[in-house]
Amino acid sequence: MSSSAPLPDTAPPPPAPADRRRWFALAIVMTAAFMDLVDVTIVNIAIPSITGDMNASVSAIQWITAGYALAFAAGLITGGRLGDIYGRKRLFLIGIAGFTVASALCGLAPNSDILVAARILQGATAALMVPQVLSIVHATFPAHERGKVFGLFGAVVGLGAVSGPLLGALLTEWDLFGLGWRPIFLINLPVGIAGLLLGAKYITESKAPRAMRLDLLGVALVTLAMLMLIYPLTRGHELDWPLWGHISMVGSLFVFGLLVLHQRQKAIIDGSPLIELSLFRVKSFAAGIAVQLTFGIGLGIFFLVWTLYMQMGLGWSVLRAGTTGIPFSVAVSVAAGISVQKLVPRFGRKVLQAGALLMIAGLLIYLWEAEHYGMAITSWQMAVPLIVMGVGMGLIVAPLTDAILSEVPKEHAGSASGLINTVQQMGTALGLGLVSVVFFGAIGDRLAPQELGPAFVDAFQQSLWWVAGVLGAIFLLMFALPARPRAHVEGEAAGDDLLAEQPALKG
Repeated sequence: MSSSAPLPDTAPPPPAPADRRRWFALAIVMTAAFMDLVDVTIVNIAIPSITGDMNASVSAIQWITAGYALAFAAGLITGGRLGDIYGRKRLFLIGIAGFTVASALCGLAPNSDILVAARILQGATAALMVPQVLSIVHATFPAHERGKVFGLFGAVVGLGAVSGPLLGALLTEWDLFGLGWRPIFLINLPVGIAGLLLGAKYITESKAPRAMRLDLLGVALVTLAMLMLIYPLTRGHELDWPLWGHISMVGSLFVFGLLVLHQRQKAIIDGSPLIELSLFRVKSFAAGIAVQLTFGIGLGIFFLVWTLYMQMGLGWSVLRAGTTGIPFSVAVSVAAGISVQKLVPRFGRKVLQAGALLMIAGLLIYLWEAEHYGMAITSWQMAVPLIVMGVGMGLIVAPLTDAILSEVPKEHAGSASGLINTVQQMGTALGLGLVSVVFFGAIGDRLAPQELGPAFVDAFQQSLWWVAGVLGAIFLLMFALPARPRAHVEGEAAGDDLLAEQPALKG
């Protein structure tokens, strides 16, 4: 669930108030955003069913989710700029068509290799589709209506976070037409086709009057650096950590260095770098980006190992695992709304730090329960730590983007928002890669069937310590955020903030 493209400096005149087409257009683009958000949470809950059916390897388990996040992250900023240059409606329709085709390929995949490839294609096409959503809203609705529209979008994000795991569990449990887990992808086909047909009719085309140029070399360097880092992490456990893996991970640092040099040169040549490096001179932005990256790592680790723990460790059905997560999702949504409206205006940065401490407290409660109850733990017993964690996460995800952007110059707000979202997705992909180290690395290679469950439970507990450590680092990094973030960009920033929250809710 994620998607934040630089919004245009000026927008074409909105349709006349009597024109109801804009509301049809809104429903279409929000449905597409909902489809992307739900797709991620659906896949998380169905991972054990998928891997059991396909006898997938450890690395395939990780790449089914990490491949999507990596492709999505690598294409977000470019997807937004393509929309600005060639038309947001055109790119939205291309993206939703590609996402629908990729969903069909996922649902029909004969093996895990094809599924991973299709998931990467899904992420790449989502990167074309999702950045256009709020740009289309901005170009379609007059300023006085955007507050209502962004409120609706926030509700859609919350609904996706709550309904995704449950919908995934139901579709997998029902085994429609004997297809098992495959309907979690195939359900996108009728939605995507309807969105394509209705979008062509009701969405009005718009472009940015001063669109920036593409930086394809920058995209290539970012993607290469992330692949060189994440691929050895996901394969390392299976291959007994070969020498080439260590060389690749060290080499990724040099590629990141080349990216920085290229971005500096790109800024001098045509003023349109992929990453606006001057933003990192703003202390709050640099610290906030570090928080966002680290937060993504923690979420990437937790949500995958949590699913594996419940279904493969405790032996729970996919439906029981899906319903167990409902208190968490509800707590996130409620706390997110309260934090922005009531708490942050009064307490500022302390709200985010309280969120990090609450998440740590929830993890410690979960650790105690997992140790105390062992394999006999129930969903009701898990509800307490999950609610505490959910409240903590809600206090972070909603106000974090505004805290990061609060001291960024207005003219760079769009670029900064896109970078925030991209970094969040990269952190998630890196966290999913680290699962090979923190979770599968703690499980023995040759276990008897009766040893498998307890091994997964022990590995889950070790993983929670890692996540708690990540949150401790986040708490300290938050001291560099502004004590009282201020909303500095009206309208555009509100939309960017909502969309930048989306990936954090995707877990």
